[in-house]
Amino acid sequence: MKFRTPSGSSTPKTSPVPPKRISMRVAEWLLDSPRLGESTNVKHIAGRLLKQPAREGIVEAQSRLGQLMCRECGNARDRRIGQDLLRQAARAGDLRAQQELGLIED
Repeated sequence: MKFRTPSGSSTPKTSPVPPKRISMRVAEWLLDSPRLGESTNVKHIAGRLLKQPAREGIVEAQSRLGQLMCRECGNARDRRIGQDLLRQAARAGDLRAQQELGLIED
């Protein structure tokens, strides 16, 4: 069944929220949730959600993913990648990344 719209009507066009912003918000919500944020599985999901925005240069995603990798990952390779992400975010002016780097390098 086809629905017809009146020819003179103009429907407001809303621009959708970019998916990378949605994934960032979901990841931040998961990590900041008091109960959920402690679960290893939830941290893994949040890390996957932050990965693409961090690659695209979004500073907040680089900072959060870098912190997550430095604190939670057991191997040296992941910690090194996390430190690189934190350095990129710190150079861009992110205060949390600068503080985290200060804690790591002290």
